[in-house]
Amino acid sequence: MTRSIPIESQADPAELTTITILRERLDQIDRRLLDTLRERIACCTQIAEVKRINGVPMMQQHRIGLVHRNAASYGAEHGISQKFLRRLYEIIIDETCRIEELVISGGSA
Repeated sequence: MTRSIPIESQADPAELTTITILRERLDQIDRRLLDTLRERIACCTQIAEVKRINGVPMMQQHRIGLVHRNAASYGAEHGISQKFLRRLYEIIIDETCRIEELVISGGSA
């Protein structure tokens, strides 16, 4: 049985330094992404409060369509898969709809 050697242990030390620096940068980007996602959810919670106060239905199909079109346009402009962005936004929208339903029904997010 052959034992596989991790790719990193085969790399030259300069490459490992580069990988380490890039991974640290990636961790910082991920943190900003998560902070932005948290901020988006907070904004959706505020929208749900306004909907609850004013008797506006939670589901706004035209708005969901607009969000998907904006993401697709961004993807086309910046070379990001539109299929990926559609799947990503479906997950984000599902979660924010869940939160909005809680807020509108008088629960908390």
